[in-house]
Amino acid sequence: MASSSTTMILLSVLFSGLLYANGRAVDLVSTLTQQSQFDFFTLALQWPATFCSTHENKCCPENGCCAGENSQSPPGFTIHGLWPDYKDGSWPSCCEGSAYDESKIAPLLDAMHKYWPILSCNDISSCNNKTNSFWADQWEQHGTCSTSVTGDQYGYFLTALELYLKYNVTEVLLQAKVKPSNSNTYPSAVLISAIENAFHAKPQLDCKDGDVIKEVRLCFTKDLQPRECVEPSWCPANVRLPKFAFLEGATKTEDWLLSAVKTVI
Repeated sequence: MASSSTTMILLSVLFSGLLYANGRAVDLVSTLTQQSQFDFFTLALQWPATFCSTHENKCCPENGCCAGENSQSPPGFTIHGLWPDYKDGSWPSCCEGSAYDESKIAPLLDAMHKYWPILSCNDISSCNNKTNSFWADQWEQHGTCSTSVTGDQYGYFLTALELYLKYNVTEVLLQAKVKPSNSNTYPSAVLISAIENAFHAKPQLDCKDGDVIKEVRLCFTKDLQPRECVEPSWCPANVRLPKFAFLEGATKTEDWLLSAVKTVI
């Protein structure tokens, strides 16, 4: 688990109220013995503006991409998931464990909605082929294979939130003068270097439609220390970081990224 000091940071944010299949083309490991012995974690952080721009026809009450009463823009990068991985590029999935129970993470829900928002409507579960919530799918697909380190559901989601707050990619990129823009491009090497210098481990970038940043992935040892990611970045030499805009016509792009970072730090 993460340190007590990091836990206190998370709890202070909570109390102040501030608070899919991933497309990797590698065969899944199937045996329970192998599943319990993963090598490291990947913290996948998605860029909401990129994700939401591809899901315009899937608006529903729980979709953070869609405008609603008292809607707040996402605070920069948000969590996609915390994934146990193997050094050979494969990963365990859908291990034995308890079914998702949202009541078990009730103290974390404010933080979950802010930093791990659901950006789509209910999807088909990767584990049981049933309609499932995004959080349920992340627990059943990845969390159940992480229990040797994170423990139960509460521990899994808390660990991901703590890592997200401690290793603040949004803040790092702002300090490197990489800001959301619908026209500017930035060398991908600048993004990688800024994150590597801050956390002393090389990240992985994932792009969509050529040069649009989709995700930044940070990797951690099983004792939750930064380490280099196994897979290379999948982005060209220059990349774009588009501004966020709510679907259904509402837009809130003005300074949302900078203001959100300030609430975290």
